[in-house]
Amino acid sequence: MNVSVIIAHPHPGSFNHAIAETVIRALEENWHTVCFHDLYQERFDPVLPYDEIFRNALLPPVIAQHCAEITQADGIVFVHPDWWGMPPAILKGWIDRVLRPGVAYQFLERDNGEGIPKGLLKAKTALVFNTSNTPQERELEVFGDPLERLWKDCICSFCGIPVCSRRMFGVVVTSTAEQRKAWLDEVRELARYTFPAGIR
Repeated sequence: MNVSVIIAHPHPGSFNHAIAETVIRALEENWHTVCFHDLYQERFDPVLPYDEIFRNALLPPVIAQHCAEITQADGIVFVHPDWWGMPPAILKGWIDRVLRPGVAYQFLERDNGEGIPKGLLKAKTALVFNTSNTPQERELEVFGDPLERLWKDCICSFCGIPVCSRRMFGVVVTSTAEQRKAWLDEVRELARYTFPAGIR
């Protein structure tokens, strides 16, 4: 199984990176092929140029590569912090430029502008890991957890991914080493359960 792992966090020593490393190890232990992108480390350009909007646009090589890889993914893992109830801008730009029409979705012929999509991605499952410094109770009561709606309905379902599982870890800033270890153990188990071992 081919699994794409995408991380968006500017600090290489972050807990987000620990999550991504744990996911990759778990996937490789289950004999999966991992395609990994650290968007900050790669200095991914999140700005969508006007000429790139069109379905048949000539894409820069790096964007064409990302598009080709995501169409071959049997599963996708996203790792990012919760910033203002959204992913970091670099990941939003990746979504804009890579999950593009003709690659991740297309609109049905009977669509008259209301946006009826047909998802094109072959991935059956997405796994999203988030970190937050807001207590879960406050997140739900005050903000309504917008990342849940964003990933499950606005992105994964739209692109044809039927299963989207998500886990938020927090509060990270006050967490202990023991708590972070327990969280990483949970990450490992979730990754192994979501993408079970294949055949060598």
